[in-house]
Amino acid sequence: MHDLTMTRSRDSEAAYLTVARELRAAILRDDYADGTRLPTEAELAEQYQVSRQTVRRAFQDLVAEGMVTRVPGRGTFAAARDGQYLRQFGSIEDLMGLSLDTTLELIRPLQRKIDLDAASRLRLSSDLVYTAVFRRVHEATPFCLTTVHLPPAIGKTLEDVAELTEPGTTSTATVIGLLDTRLDSPVAEAEQSITATTASPAIATHLACSPDEAVLRIDRLYYSTTAQPVELATSYFLPEHYSYRVRLRRSVR
Repeated sequence: MHDLTMTRSRDSEAAYLTVARELRAAILRDDYADGTRLPTEAELAEQYQVSRQTVRRAFQDLVAEGMVTRVPGRGTFAAARDGQYLRQFGSIEDLMGLSLDTTLELIRPLQRKIDLDAASRLRLSSDLVYTAVFRRVHEATPFCLTTVHLPPAIGKTLEDVAELTEPGTTSTATVIGLLDTRLDSPVAEAEQSITATTASPAIATHLACSPDEAVLRIDRLYYSTTAQPVELATSYFLPEHYSYRVRLRRSVR
């Protein structure tokens, strides 16, 4: 079984979120096949050096996502997905985790182009950007179609990366993962907007759906730890493959 040793990131996120994230990643890697029982609350509490209440809260998140089921008196089990691919995104780590179980298929290699809108959103002084188009596939099922725009200085650092420059290449890479190995300041956060739209003929072809079928458009603008925009990504998802969760808090005086 994959080692779920807890990364020491409690300064940046609550402990239960870290436990939930690592258990989610293990389930997506098929460390726990459909119906397999996960370790008990006590076992996980000892492994992660947290309280049982923290583990219980992590399990609650995974139950809400449909990743696990809890059976009183028996334990917590990985839920059967019946071939359906549903991903939950709530952090940069979740996005980087796409490399665990999806494949990147390069459609349009990284190239220089003029794009006024992308350049403006990336806060560039010129209209030149580097752009690539790819889709992600899970077990032969198209998962999303993405267009990525990069500032020229950053795009140049990826000109020798086969995953983004050789037509037809398939890989498990993520763009933010590739950037993390090349940027002086790593990706730290992203602004995200989600809108509903309909699939154009090109989008429909790549997502294997009908033209004008409802899809979700996800725009993400990524920033480095120095607050510099480093990537603009526009992705189209079929709604049945995308789940977004956010915790809302009330300000109590």
